[in-house]
Amino acid sequence: MFSGIVETTGKIVALKYEQSNLHITIKAPFTHELKIDQSIAHNGVCLTVVNINDDTYTVTAIAETLQKTNLSHLKLNDSINLERCMKLGDRLDGHIVQGHVDQTAICKNIKETNGSWMFTFEYEPAHNNVTVEKGSICINGVSVTVVGSQFNSFSVCIIPYTFEHTNFQNVHVGTIVNLEFDIIGKYISKLVLKN
Repeated sequence: MFSGIVETTGKIVALKYEQSNLHITIKAPFTHELKIDQSIAHNGVCLTVVNINDDTYTVTAIAETLQKTNLSHLKLNDSINLERCMKLGDRLDGHIVQGHVDQTAICKNIKETNGSWMFTFEYEPAHNNVTVEKGSICINGVSVTVVGSQFNSFSVCIIPYTFEHTNFQNVHVGTIVNLEFDIIGKYISKLVLKN
């Protein structure tokens, strides 16, 4: 389990396809603390460490993960948001995040708002995912609060600290991002649609 509080960003140093799998090698400040089999969220996608070499480590994304996330769009030297899984007893500073991306969205607008930025994202509504005003959503692994909720789009405000310490600084109009909708909202939505 994760909290959506990005610990650091890493740098993509190698991308290697093997059949339908993608091996992603990342240079990260905390690599020396990692161990094989450890779970880490990469742009909000929970992946397992399969190899460690000096200051880099490798994870593998399978075809289904590549189809549902933005990991297939990664390029060498890209910045990726990283969060190690929570320890039992830690504070939950963000919200409950599973590391299971529901779908992607496209950035449609970025507006500077006197010291912060408002990002608007649009997503395919066929999956019946919903947002609510003042509710939580995870974008590229970052827990944020929804400030504008529409049928298939929403907006969030990003403060300077988050902008500077995550890859939000690399998000532009047209950028594809990963979304994990609030788990409680997903259960409620499923129950309502069932009845």
